[in-house]
Amino acid sequence: AKICGVTSLDILRANKFVYELTGAPIGGIEIPVIGGHAGTTILPLFSQDKAAATIAADKIPELDKKVQDAGTVVVSAKGGKGSATLSMACAASRFAKAVLAGLNGTDTVECAYVMSSITELPYFASKVTFGKEGVKEVHPIGELSVYEKERLAGLMATLKEEIDAGLEYAAANDFA
Repeated sequence: AKICGVTSLDILRANKFVYELTGAPIGGIEIPVIGGHAGTTILPLFSQDKAAATIAADKIPELDKKVQDAGTVVVSAKGGKGSATLSMACAASRFAKAVLAGLNGTDTVECAYVMSSITELPYFASKVTFGKEGVKEVHPIGELSVYEKERLAGLMATLKEEIDAGLEYAAANDFA
């Protein structure tokens, strides 16, 4: 089975927050988000974007946390009675366009949570290229700032627990 987890919502949030801080054109901001899609497993790579790289290093931990907590903030703002429905729809559209463009013959790069060998974990979110057969290439993580290296090391145990729990659930349940 092929599994592609959608992490586009985290990318959209990171892009928006960088835009708000820098005023750089939103269309030119593209923050890769790696790791997972829950809390501290979400790791936006601000150092890999030109606009975000201009943000002072001492502001990055707060910005990182803002991306991690954005979903919770929305749920709280709605009094626990909903989530970021329109944002999720926008992210799903972005992801679907990338996958469909690839299947149609136009290789397209987007971050996705996929089976991967770029870390010791069996699944990991990173940039991937979608092509005619689905995931064509899982890209390496690339250069990281000192802060990002520390965060990556710190999220691995939590992400492993989440992956193990998901694999156990999948093995114990029939999805056909």
